[in-house]
Amino acid sequence: MDKKLYFIGAGGIGMANLVRYYMAHGARVAGYDRAPSELTDALVREGLEFTSTDDHNEIPADLRDPADTLVVYTPAIPADNDILSWFRDNGFTVIKRAALLGRITAHSDGICVAGSHGKTTTSSMIANILRGSEQGCTAFLGGILRNTGSNLVLDEKSRYSVIEADEYDRSFHHLHPWLEVVTSTDPDHLDIYGDEEHYLEAFSIFTSLIRPGGHLLMHTGLKFKPATGRDVTVQTYSGGATGDWHAEDINFGDGEITFTLVGPDGLRIEGLSPGVPVEINIDNAVAAAAAALTAGAAPDDVRRGLASFRGAKRRFEVWNDGKDGSPVLIDDYAHSPNEVRASIESVRKLYPGRHITVIFQPHLYTRTRDFAPDFARALSAADHLVMPEIYPARELPIPGITSHSILDLVEGPQKTYCERKDLLNLIKNSNFDILMTLGAADIDRLLPEMSHILAGKRAVSQ
Repeated sequence: MDKKLYFIGAGGIGMANLVRYYMAHGARVAGYDRAPSELTDALVREGLEFTSTDDHNEIPADLRDPADTLVVYTPAIPADNDILSWFRDNGFTVIKRAALLGRITAHSDGICVAGSHGKTTTSSMIANILRGSEQGCTAFLGGILRNTGSNLVLDEKSRYSVIEADEYDRSFHHLHPWLEVVTSTDPDHLDIYGDEEHYLEAFSIFTSLIRPGGHLLMHTGLKFKPATGRDVTVQTYSGGATGDWHAEDINFGDGEITFTLVGPDGLRIEGLSPGVPVEINIDNAVAAAAAALTAGAAPDDVRRGLASFRGAKRRFEVWNDGKDGSPVLIDDYAHSPNEVRASIESVRKLYPGRHITVIFQPHLYTRTRDFAPDFARALSAADHLVMPEIYPARELPIPGITSHSILDLVEGPQKTYCERKDLLNLIKNSNFDILMTLGAADIDRLLPEMSHILAGKRAVSQ
């Protein structure tokens, strides 16, 4: 195992679990990201030497020898980053995060969860089931598992690695799966893939990586064609009545969802209840249960693991439950049109007849350009829509592409443009019944203050 590592983009959620993994194994670890965050603060407390200054002079002296220091970066880092450029210019081995994850998990039985949406929740559910079973697991998650407060689950004795398999920049092609779950293939990252055909092709290539004797669980109705070997078991699943694994006897009530899991060979497990009771989690729970059972977990492990699952941060996370009469506040990472639609529909079912205000911050100019009409249709299901400016992340502006590219197409609800810097004032001076914050941008950094403001208000149906 590498003993000295420098992580460029250390504050990214997908990098942080690798940082934690190496620190847990006693490695010397330092890193850079462009801004401190709650996550980088946590990593520093755990032992990371961190800088947010893009200056190669900030690199620690003991990590300046290319003979013993491995450099890991995320594709979100610009090519002209000074620290990255210095390492490249001075003969260091520089690899992408995905390549390092592939190295770590190559000799385990990898349970890899991919998809345009649902992968964080599904992989987190699998990890929560397995960590409470005899099988155990090490897990590299794309969100903070609220049960543990970390995006890393570590079990040195387990043969299983649960891995959130990211399709961005074809990262998931570095993995060595024993079992794959493919949750969805709605087109995304067209800045990388160009069109839907090449996006779907990447998933086909991903399935070709499953080792002999392995397994593929894919949601029913997906467009891509698996390219598995003949000795790979291929099964389908859904949260409805179709698929080799599916749900029956679904009931909503008293803030809870219950269902019966139906599987191959007459398997039935009754009375399952996901701890985060939103409709989309029936799909995710069926996939997680199927994967965990295939890995040898017992039905009671599945029952306990699903019921105790508190969710991943930013995945339908309830900040204010409204039980004291204040407005409900829910945050969700939903950043594709189908995710946005499903998130709003779930709230409609959980809180029938209530007035829903959505704050949606678009993430990326390219995603806004490519899917503006689809986002507009999904967001039209809100009663009131508030949109700040686009969060650019790694991108430069595209002429003519703004939040209004979506907002102007929205039909039905009241709609408001409000710059991010003014959102808290808007919330202070407005009344709400249910407030949802959606998107993959950095709006979550405002949630503590939003929650505090709403806790002093009374819920008002508008």
